[in-house]
Amino acid sequence: MTFHIAINVMPLKELLDPQGKAVLAGLHNLGITNAEDVRIGKRITLQINAETEQDAINVANEAAQKLLANQVMEQFEISVLG
Repeated sequence: MTFHIAINVMPLKELLDPQGKAVLAGLHNLGITNAEDVRIGKRITLQINAETEQDAINVANEAAQKLLANQVMEQFEISVLG
């Protein structure tokens, strides 16, 4: 069975996000001053062929840990798409 998985990778909250700060400054320059913080990350979608949903999640978790996220600087969250 094919499962559609999303992996959202974001910088750790404790770390400075220079891209987010630049976007926040741009929003303020556009007059959107009620934006208080911006964090920039990435979303990766995978199609995984597995016997069960949990098997697909396990594969996605392994991929994120070994390749898709730098766990020193980033955190990730896995979700199964409808």
